[in-house]
Amino acid sequence: MVPVRGEGVEVSELSPDYQRIVGVLAASPAALACGEIASALGLERVPAKTEGVRSKAARLAERGWLVKEPSGRFTLVPELRGGGS
Repeated sequence: MVPVRGEGVEVSELSPDYQRIVGVLAASPAALACGEIASALGLERVPAKTEGVRSKAARLAERGWLVKEPSGRFTLVPELRGGGS
């Protein structure tokens, strides 16, 4: 379960897989495609792994942790990138 991001909800409350995705995006100066996220996580860049990352990233976006760009790339919401909560 992915909690909705809001006041008092920290990244540490996400499960480890989701924390790792947030961590990859926090370390990237630009939005990333799911294949790029998968590679950064040490996963093979094959459809099964990429789709798993896409599903998790989409869930994070739905709950306010990430922004899904029209291109399909993901980035952190500005509040997380700026160090705010």
